[in-house]
Amino acid sequence: MPMFRNKPKKILYLMRHAKSAWDNPEVSDHDRTLMEKGIKKTELIAGYLIKKNVKPDLIISSSAIRASETARIIAAKLGYPESEIKYEDNLYEASEDDVFDTVFTVPDTIKSVMLVGHNPTFTNFANYFLKNEIDWMPTSAVVAIEFKTGKWDKITDAKNNKKFYVYPSLLKH
Repeated sequence: MPMFRNKPKKILYLMRHAKSAWDNPEVSDHDRTLMEKGIKKTELIAGYLIKKNVKPDLIISSSAIRASETARIIAAKLGYPESEIKYEDNLYEASEDDVFDTVFTVPDTIKSVMLVGHNPTFTNFANYFLKNEIDWMPTSAVVAIEFKTGKWDKITDAKNNKKFYVYPSLLKH
């Protein structure tokens, strides 16, 4: 039986960007692109999300190239329109408060939102809600948290449930 059956709920998916290239010192941190290995691992995660029937109502990504490329891969695989991805400068080099600000401004008509961003912020933000903390979200990791509330700005006071936490090495055979 689902934990919050017939109650208003919100689902937050936090995704760390895929593995990015460090091979060109002339490229700024913000403008680093994904490695081929990062793309493949993100596609592996997308397959898991499809099996879990993940269909976010809204995807919000950091404006950094590696995050926006990750968001576009996930959007394409999940059937989410690329043109509807929101890009937020404040999710790049964000604090946990910046992430809260982003989540709190999501319209309450949105039932599920996926944020694509960076560590250490995303690990710390997830751990704010988790009983069993995550040591470190690896690249392409996703944690899904369900909240028993109908309002995004009330998630800090709402009961919650970790739906899943997945990262590429968990899916390797």
